[in-house]
Amino acid sequence: MFEGRLPTKFQDRAPRVVTRDDGAQAWVYEGSEVTSMGLNAVVGRPPEEWGLEPDRLEDMRKGCWDVDARVNDMNVAGVLGSLSFPSYAQFCGQRFFRSQDKDLGLAVVQAYNDWHVQGWCGAHPDRLIPLGIVPLWDPELMAAEVRRLDSMGCHAVTFSENPYKLGLPPLHDAHWYPFWGACEDLGTVVCLHLGSSSSLPETSPGSVIETSQTLAPVSLLTTATEIVWSPFLRDFPDLKIALSEGGIGWIPYFLERVDYVYRHHHHWTGTNFGDKLPSDVFKEHVITCFIEDAPGLKLKDDIGVDMICWEMDYPHSDSSWPAAPESFGPSIEHLTRAEIDKITHQNAIRLFRWDPFQKRTKEESTVRALRSLTSDIDLLYKSAERLRGKNVMHPKAEELNANFVSK
Repeated sequence: MFEGRLPTKFQDRAPRVVTRDDGAQAWVYEGSEVTSMGLNAVVGRPPEEWGLEPDRLEDMRKGCWDVDARVNDMNVAGVLGSLSFPSYAQFCGQRFFRSQDKDLGLAVVQAYNDWHVQGWCGAHPDRLIPLGIVPLWDPELMAAEVRRLDSMGCHAVTFSENPYKLGLPPLHDAHWYPFWGACEDLGTVVCLHLGSSSSLPETSPGSVIETSQTLAPVSLLTTATEIVWSPFLRDFPDLKIALSEGGIGWIPYFLERVDYVYRHHHHWTGTNFGDKLPSDVFKEHVITCFIEDAPGLKLKDDIGVDMICWEMDYPHSDSSWPAAPESFGPSIEHLTRAEIDKITHQNAIRLFRWDPFQKRTKEESTVRALRSLTSDIDLLYKSAERLRGKNVMHPKAEELNANFVSK
């Protein structure tokens, strides 16, 4: 990832992977060690083994870290295009925000982006949508990196859904205006991924993990609330924000509520949307994304079908891989063909300015056509347990595999 992509003076200080005495692999950077090699990257493993690790590359399905294998796994699921968030760098690159040497931090951010755009996405530009990170500590540097990424063909960057929790100014602060301005000028989409504030919702200390898993998508309601009432969406009328992995079922009520609040309170609060309502601003600016959300699709017209995108969340435990079309299909039976096309691919192509039809026709891009390319793909469940340093097949592999493949 970093070899040969940093200035010579920084090369020996680049993030690197080491193997610890206990056999786990770890990233090391500026003396800090991070042992989660693949946070919740558990696709292809027996469900009872899922967790917040794995801590070795060989404990993951190869598509988690090998770009050719990733595209093969996309074929398995009948998925034409994918936009991938960083793992070690964290969802908005906040790992490098904490760099003690900010010159090194900037060099590492740019090296990551060069690898991601040219190495990862560049290997399959018709299948992979690039997503850059930015140097969070300086909005002018952020704007400059947005411009550099645009010159490389990258039209999306990731940012925190709540920078205040990272020790930065809040979303509504004018501190970020150079960044918003560059993104608007270039048509760069700003993706706000749940958890990109390095935190997940918790009702109380020690609450069961299912609490956070349930609340995670809905937690972006707080982000949506802040950006709708913040002046920057009105000051940058062409800016596009994506609520990544946020779901859509909660949005109709949210839009009704912000309009109600505006009508009842703007006389004394002084907020002025002109001839628009807050819901209008949301629908113009905010791209919504979901994995599986039948209630939201029933209310698609209240959300705005031109700004809805489907996603799969590979390789996490929330993912619908490899049976994504089968899990998605029942919830779209009431949609028109035009609406299905928008949600499944046309919106993403337009909003992220991406061309998936460079090498194949639309007829060669269907679920059936992509799956026809996967006859040599191994779909067996694999255990992450290591026996004398090697992976072993799960004892229930045959039984689990029967269910896995049948889907």
